[in-house]
Amino acid sequence: MDQAKADWASKFRIPTVIGAIDCTHVHIMKPSEFGDEYVNRKGKTTINIQMTCDANEKITSVDAQWPGSVHVGRIWRVSGIQDVVRRYDGDVCLLGDSGYGITPWLLTPFDEPRNARERNYNSTHAQERVIIERVFGQMKRRFPILSSQVRIAVKNVPNLVISCAVLHNVAKHLNDPWEVEDGTENGVVEENVPLYNLDRNEVINIRRGQQKRLEISNNLMM
Repeated sequence: MDQAKADWASKFRIPTVIGAIDCTHVHIMKPSEFGDEYVNRKGKTTINIQMTCDANEKITSVDAQWPGSVHVGRIWRVSGIQDVVRRYDGDVCLLGDSGYGITPWLLTPFDEPRNARERNYNSTHAQERVIIERVFGQMKRRFPILSSQVRIAVKNVPNLVISCAVLHNVAKHLNDPWEVEDGTENGVVEENVPLYNLDRNEVINIRRGQQKRLEISNNLMM
């Protein structure tokens, strides 16, 4: 974690960050069983894939098991990567968009920035978080099957996606010259993750995340 944090700090400004997180959709054939669950809000039949990446555009986690209709907030709440980063209790964190709920280990933008500090924080956050969009764009250009309809059984799609992620990292490690500059995915940001029946600890974590974000926004202006 220390190396990931140091790598991020050498390239970006927001402190304690080890990477960025987001979801991307991969089109699949509609399954015969529970097929409607795979239809996302754009009417496409997809798998919703959550990934994280580090400052070097290497993929650090993949969760490729969710139907397209599942909200990013739900995927995050039960994901293994949250269990990993929350162990550090805010000493390290990820950057995510507004679809994710803020905690000390996942920083999101201000929904309605009220002053120059908050607007500056949002701008910095967007500039740094876009790295995960670049990774999605690079993967889908490197492996065109991910940007067209995947025509295999839905149970095999997670293994396909994970294999592509591993090969992406191998290519990065080998400094593969075939690269797409600023390859970003033109995704739609989910706004205002719903907070379902939060318990006291979850409310505390949201408030701690908000306080951490406010402190960072103040420090970025110094």
